[in-house]
Amino acid sequence: MNRDIRFGVIGAHNRGKISLLAHRPHEGLELKIVCATHLSGLDFYRDTCGQELTFTTDYREVLAAPAIDAVFVCTPDHLHAEHAIAALSAGKHVFLEKPMATTIEDCDRILAAAERSFGKLYVGHNMRFFPVVRKMRELIDLGKIGRVEAIWCRHFISYGGDAYFKDWHSERRHTHSLLLQKGAHDIDIIHFLAGGYTRRVTGMGKLSVYNKVTERRRPDESGDATFNRSNWPPLSQKKLSPVIDVEDHNMLLLQLDNGVQASYHQCHYTPDDCRNYTIIGTEGRIENFGDHSTPERLATVHLWNSRMGYQEQGNEVFRIPNLSGSHGGADPSMVNDFIRYLRTGTADGASTLDARAAVTAGYLGAESLRNGSMPQDIPPVNKTGSEFTRVWRESAAVNLPADFNSESVGAQG
Repeated sequence: MNRDIRFGVIGAHNRGKISLLAHRPHEGLELKIVCATHLSGLDFYRDTCGQELTFTTDYREVLAAPAIDAVFVCTPDHLHAEHAIAALSAGKHVFLEKPMATTIEDCDRILAAAERSFGKLYVGHNMRFFPVVRKMRELIDLGKIGRVEAIWCRHFISYGGDAYFKDWHSERRHTHSLLLQKGAHDIDIIHFLAGGYTRRVTGMGKLSVYNKVTERRRPDESGDATFNRSNWPPLSQKKLSPVIDVEDHNMLLLQLDNGVQASYHQCHYTPDDCRNYTIIGTEGRIENFGDHSTPERLATVHLWNSRMGYQEQGNEVFRIPNLSGSHGGADPSMVNDFIRYLRTGTADGASTLDARAAVTAGYLGAESLRNGSMPQDIPPVNKTGSEFTRVWRESAAVNLPADFNSESVGAQG
């Protein structure tokens, strides 16, 4: 696709703002039409794209526009299937924000629509582009810890009470579980680092804190998911959703199809916010401190690959540079990858199979924890075809951003 590309966005608020990263008229890339349920607060789109930008509250107007080649679908999770399938059926290329969908059936419906469509489907798992993640995968591929056997991920979410328990995220009918909205990120990275997919999952968790908060907003009030450090401790939160039926902490055990075993732990009422991965191989282990760098603090990746007692730094420490752009530079890299996919048919990000695998593990993990921690086996994709089998994980291993340069500082650095 070498000609100019014209974009639309469905779901312009919140994550829909990443569509602005694709607006580069000097490169033949233009955002032309913006759709949202309400048009207030969207002036910044026109500030970036100019007066010719069209606004609408009906996503069908985006899909009916013959000038539009590709669409960013960034609506609430339970609407992903409707909007992605409609866009693919209209022959549009689709950037679909993760998670792919909130049910396995909807994932397979999206895959089937992509198989029938002239449009290309790309699912936006931005953590694939976190420099910390890329460095860990690079060390694995270089054989620094031998063969990977175990991966542990702990996710501390200080902003959980603000971001997920004041709006649509708090209801199962919209999210199924926060193992999808939030956990799909980390489950996908576990798969990426391990080089395999979950085949059996067991879950445990509960709603333990936010159900005890008595001050709730009225059903006719809009939820305010703005992060505010003063909303502490968690039981002092105000204006929570009137309906809360998703768990606020979750734990999964994952058996992967290549023998790797993994665990994922997620808590939405911790005082701090970070992800911590530990990858253990037959000849060492890797652990990160901080999941992306900031101007104030660089994230680090630590390598232990000789026998020792307690050593906080390990044998080698890699300082991860701070890159420009949201999520430590991951969002611009991801949008660039989507554009490259449209232009060349190749990409470094999550494939459609990768995206489905993250949903299936999260979805069935929630089913397990809600049914006595009964193990759940992952069902296969219903059909195969070019779109289903387009997997480019291998090329993603050491394909780091051009301005990425980690610094090894050694154990005592």
